[in-house]
Amino acid sequence: MEELVIRDADVVDGSGDHSYRADVVVDGGRIVSIVKEAADAGCQRPKARRELDAEGLVLAPGFIDMHAHSDLALLRDPDHSAKAAQGVTLEVLGQDGLSYAPVDDRTLGEVRRAIAGWNGPGDDVDVDWRSVGEYLDRLDRGIAVNAAYLIPQGTVRALAVGWEDREATPEELDRMRQLVAEGMEQGAVGMSSGLTYTPGMYAPDAELTELCRVVASYGGYYCPHHRSYGAGALEAYAEMVALTREAGCPLHLAHATMNFGVNKGRAPELLALLDEALDAGADITLDTYPYTPGCTTLVALLPSWASEGGPEEILRRLADEATAERIRHDLEVTGSDGCHGVPVEWETIEISGVGDPALDEYVGRTVLESARARGESPWTVARELLLKDRLAPTILQHVGHEENVRAIMRHRVHTGGSDGILQGAKPHPRAYGTFPRYLGHYVRELGVLSLEECVAHLTSRPAARLRLPDRGLVREGYKADLVLFDPRTVDAGSTFAEPRTLPTGIPYVLVNGRFVIEDGRRTDVLAGRAVRRTPR
Repeated sequence: MEELVIRDADVVDGSGDHSYRADVVVDGGRIVSIVKEAADAGCQRPKARRELDAEGLVLAPGFIDMHAHSDLALLRDPDHSAKAAQGVTLEVLGQDGLSYAPVDDRTLGEVRRAIAGWNGPGDDVDVDWRSVGEYLDRLDRGIAVNAAYLIPQGTVRALAVGWEDREATPEELDRMRQLVAEGMEQGAVGMSSGLTYTPGMYAPDAELTELCRVVASYGGYYCPHHRSYGAGALEAYAEMVALTREAGCPLHLAHATMNFGVNKGRAPELLALLDEALDAGADITLDTYPYTPGCTTLVALLPSWASEGGPEEILRRLADEATAERIRHDLEVTGSDGCHGVPVEWETIEISGVGDPALDEYVGRTVLESARARGESPWTVARELLLKDRLAPTILQHVGHEENVRAIMRHRVHTGGSDGILQGAKPHPRAYGTFPRYLGHYVRELGVLSLEECVAHLTSRPAARLRLPDRGLVREGYKADLVLFDPRTVDAGSTFAEPRTLPTGIPYVLVNGRFVIEDGRRTDVLAGRAVRRTPR
């Protein structure tokens, strides 16, 4: 007898088609049968060792977070309710060009310092891997939800070239090609870049094109955090479209926003650019989170020249008075490339987390608010924080526009991604609330998307981008990554004031056929595994 039958569910199967009522049978980690309208037809109903009454609940494929920063969190915190409680059953890691594989002993320490604001210092996780394959093997020991991995181009460049602002030599480019090929062979689904972060930002388009050719040869995709989301946003999007078309590589645009005052109301221009490319045959998808503020690290705002050489060089420059003044001028007057070419507005920069608890007084306040309270300039406060906390502070950046958010989420190639940073005392609520917020706020309350459309955005579309032949739909033979939610009550519990509050209306989540959320509570099951690239 099969393990589980989910009775009388309203199945929203991820295809975008209308829902239907059915009994769904799960066994051996897969969906083994779907009996539609079983109760009404008077037919023989399937039986199993366990029956779950789903009356009034929607059964959907598990949600796929196309942009996650849980690279260490999945290993550090087996509970991982931040994502499991949202109905997320698969996260895509290795984002924004910086992560923990491939590395050697030198670059591991450098990367740990560079992205401490995303993942913590990392010294509480035994990093017993160096290659992409070894990292995926580590995930296979058991994690809360499934995970796929993008090769981080910045980490690759640090390994082959270093953190200097210069072109790679032919030998170094060959080494980068080799590292990308090895990562793809070991199971990565593509490559990411952080083109406003060092050292990835130092790569010219010709270098990125060559690496994308390697990715494409293995059936992967390129996921860039491109060179500007501010003053040069449209040009930066166009650059990525042209680059990947030249390389013959599918493109997935990370957190595809149009932020800062210069881009208010300009989402239709971005979508027209993408539609033109799609109609001409380009293979493009994108992800967004359903909030207006962004989230990054404070150090990311600095100009690229100030970040050359890596974390220790940044700290040295910040400590020097004359150099620090140059940095301030670029930030406040010129418009730093780290701040997307827009002069920083300190009233929009809220400190969301620090590494040193002694600095907690800054958390939850904008840099301008702290500066006024201390009788100092905003730059003095920001500089002091970076030095004392050794580049660890994370920030919320309140620069988005609701009309842009809604327009982009309606697009035909849109998928969902949390961009969730789990560090800090007051992280962005998107880390805990992205997927239920789509379903509650934008579907039920605003009607921006229908329920069927929204579920397709969060399930089958990302599965297609990841080339997963047996996930993203409620279909016989597919993996039983499933979520049951109440469409009348599902909503994000997380807010900017209480960002770690779990969502409501999601009582059951299954990963590979096992309950990780049951009766609204996290079980002790670690059913997640690494999801490797499907060979051509």
